[in-house]
Amino acid sequence: MNSITISFIIPYYNLPPTMLKECIESILALPLQADEREIIVVDDGSDCSAETELKTYADYIRYIRKENEGVSVARNVGLQAAKGSFIQFVDADDKLIKEPYSHCIELLRNHPVDMLMFDFTTTSTPVSSYTDEGPMSGTRVMSSRNIHGSTWGYIFRKAISKDCQFTQGVSYGEDEEFTARLLLQAASILTTDAKAYFYRQHERSATQQTDKSSKRLTDTRAVISRLHHLAETLAGDKQDALQRRVAQLTMDYIYNVIRLTKSKTILDDKLEDLRSEQLFPLPDKDYTPKYTWFRRMTNLTLGRRFLLLMIPLMTKER
Repeated sequence: MNSITISFIIPYYNLPPTMLKECIESILALPLQADEREIIVVDDGSDCSAETELKTYADYIRYIRKENEGVSVARNVGLQAAKGSFIQFVDADDKLIKEPYSHCIELLRNHPVDMLMFDFTTTSTPVSSYTDEGPMSGTRVMSSRNIHGSTWGYIFRKAISKDCQFTQGVSYGEDEEFTARLLLQAASILTTDAKAYFYRQHERSATQQTDKSSKRLTDTRAVISRLHHLAETLAGDKQDALQRRVAQLTMDYIYNVIRLTKSKTILDDKLEDLRSEQLFPLPDKDYTPKYTWFRRMTNLTLGRRFLLLMIPLMTKER
């Protein structure tokens, strides 16, 4: 069995301390000895420090308080401070689920891989049997399937993240850029369907905040551009893998332009902007049935009119 140490990095900003405590408790409940775990809370300049609320955990955590610079910088601070051989990001309003996450730990102990990717849930329904795949390279993972871009969806070896940073000022889509870069560095990845992460959906969750649609679209567009230019510097399988990821992110971006703005004029402007960087029309690939259908629809004027009508209706019904 391999000896492992995991640094759990928790960015924190203006959330109820009870949520943060629940998050920390979920980590302490895992089958890790004290010298096998490190819990780092990075307070990104909250209005009130939560440190006094965490006195019970003083022997188990490192509390870093800094000025408010956004979640990307907070994660970078945690990553730089981490001493573990593996890294796990956890949002302060979420938690890890003991049984499936214990399965992830066991996989890491028995397989010397660079990354382990797992699933998440928004309910508390436990599942006791899991399907594992791999190991395979990160390039192969990204070129053969859709991935969850969320940075909390995997445990990764710190050594492969030396050239990876979260981009300062980006509040939406920062995970997508970091994940893609990290996958390119990973020589071996295990994947499991174990739902080891509990994602708490509430009105303050980033994905639930539709009142910041302009910032969300701007950030996502910038991430797509940076990954697109990175792909141009690569060759072979790595280039193909990242180009596929860029195409999928571009598809999601177009979808969200329609969903968030419901405007033909804005859609036309955004598509023209994508076209200027050769990101539109979407590449003529059959990555997935959904991608193929969406690509064909966006290539047609009538198809775009249909999407402008149907996507807002579909999302309203959810």
